[in-house]
Amino acid sequence: MAKKISIAQLKPGMYVSDIGSDWMSHPFLRKAFAVKDEAMVQKIAESGIHEVYIDPSKGDDVIDAPTTDEVSEEIEREMQKVATEPVPERKVSAGEELERARKIHGEANLIIRNIMQDVRLGKQVTIDKAEPVVEKLTDSILRNAGALLSLCRVKNKDDYTFQHSVSVCALLVSFCRARGMDASTIHLAGIGGLLHDIGKVKVPDKILNKPGRLTEDEFKVMKCHVVESKKILSETNGITETSIQVAAQHHERHDGSGYPEGLKGEAITMMGQMAAICDVYDAITSTRVYHKGMTPHDALSKIFEWSKFHFNPALVQAFLRAIGIYPVGTLVMLESGMLGVVMEQSSSNLLQPAVKVFYDSKRKQYLPPKEVDLSLPFGHGGGDRIVSHETPEKWGVDPMKFLL
Repeated sequence: MAKKISIAQLKPGMYVSDIGSDWMSHPFLRKAFAVKDEAMVQKIAESGIHEVYIDPSKGDDVIDAPTTDEVSEEIEREMQKVATEPVPERKVSAGEELERARKIHGEANLIIRNIMQDVRLGKQVTIDKAEPVVEKLTDSILRNAGALLSLCRVKNKDDYTFQHSVSVCALLVSFCRARGMDASTIHLAGIGGLLHDIGKVKVPDKILNKPGRLTEDEFKVMKCHVVESKKILSETNGITETSIQVAAQHHERHDGSGYPEGLKGEAITMMGQMAAICDVYDAITSTRVYHKGMTPHDALSKIFEWSKFHFNPALVQAFLRAIGIYPVGTLVMLESGMLGVVMEQSSSNLLQPAVKVFYDSKRKQYLPPKEVDLSLPFGHGGGDRIVSHETPEKWGVDPMKFLL
């Protein structure tokens, strides 16, 4: 089993099974490789990586290092402590909001596609095109954040750049709302989220749409999109500094290992720090040709783990509360053996959402879908609890179908 070690413990002769960083923040073509010499160790350290996982079966060991399971169990305990704090109330159910959210999601994708095509043709960004759809998106989040955010997890490779922009917009709006920010700030954050990757129009298509991991030189070119985004938005009429901060700082990291300026700690604006969390969360939950998307719960676990260095820990905890430890649409196994899909968050305890159960794993039989509110006491529909999150692939189901 893999073990977690600090970069100071990494030596030639070891085998790295996973780099302790999101795939967008390091230049390595592979996340697993043999460490051949001290130069490789130095290169890993210079990439802002503080911890890695090693595979003792393929290389040298560190006897007292914690195993993957031990690390995961500790992170899960810490996350569950955060999940017991109250979150914003919803106005309507996810089911009621889903169809409206679907239309808004589609409209937002079309708007950002048109804006980016205009910029590619040499035209300026027109804020008037973005503002109405950001208002609609914000209204949807205020009614029920889970509906729109569940739709944002569904992407296709051809429209990834546009869909990612909409997702970051929705996540950032939800994040700001959960932190009690005023309506004006939330709107400006949404504008920034929708336009945060506008600079990618300046990246050559062969790099932007490459069906595989980027080389080190290609990675350097890709990183320039942040500078281009800031430049484009700074020349845009009606844009505000708050919105520009989202675009300019979403790849900065709390320990100073990010780009383009290597800002550290509070030198990164609050909006920049929040945007970085949203950007990484959406990226690592999205499936690309070279990257299998994580489940929402696994992604939150990783971001929680990386907050030791790369993100503001307090903001990561706030983000977890904003979208839920088991976001709407998550497939979960209950202690009773029932398999179900998370339908709604509980406003008092994120560990006790409403779940639509449809399969009895002990008896191996499907059941008529039934909603169970885990926040209710035993005998009133509750009395059960989540013991694990599951992958849709393992069970061959599409959780989104149960939200309709």
